[in-house]
Amino acid sequence: MGFLDSLLGRTKPVQPKLDDLFGLPSAAITLQAATGFTPTGSGSVCFRAVEGGTFGGIQSEVRDLLDMDGGLPVEVSRDSYGFTWLVSSHMSDEIEALVTDLHAVNSTLVDNGFGPQLLCTVVGFRDPEDRRLGLVYLYKRGTFYPFAPRSGQTRDNALELQVRGAIGDDLKFEQDLTKWMALWGAPGL
Repeated sequence: MGFLDSLLGRTKPVQPKLDDLFGLPSAAITLQAATGFTPTGSGSVCFRAVEGGTFGGIQSEVRDLLDMDGGLPVEVSRDSYGFTWLVSSHMSDEIEALVTDLHAVNSTLVDNGFGPQLLCTVVGFRDPEDRRLGLVYLYKRGTFYPFAPRSGQTRDNALELQVRGAIGDDLKFEQDLTKWMALWGAPGL
């Protein structure tokens, strides 16, 4: 960042460190031991789709790549805000394979110049009481945060803080709690 950028208050966005996603399997073990939450086997990548043949071709390439393993087909959906969600599903004990799939989606988009379109990656968890939890990776911040939705549009803030405390050493957590966005109805959660 140059002097003029500093003077005018311009900042460069944090570059996502996609390899941080590979910390999720060890964090899942810590999370299970501390809270009883286990992976559901579902995860999703959220991005803003761009009009045009190039982006459509890359999106199709990503789907074909993930569907090659013969497992559950990759699902694509749009939310009410216009974001596209690509959902990958595996068996609940295959979190490494899930994270590899999610990393492949992210890397393909970044490598083809669509990194700025990425919003987040979510990996779903459940506990024996059937409470839901998502570990969310924010691309623009390069950090994780927990999201624990309850019925309706409320969230379990105490559980989110408990999860951060339990696995705070395994992942780089977002320190600014105002950046912990609610992802109501996120596919894969």
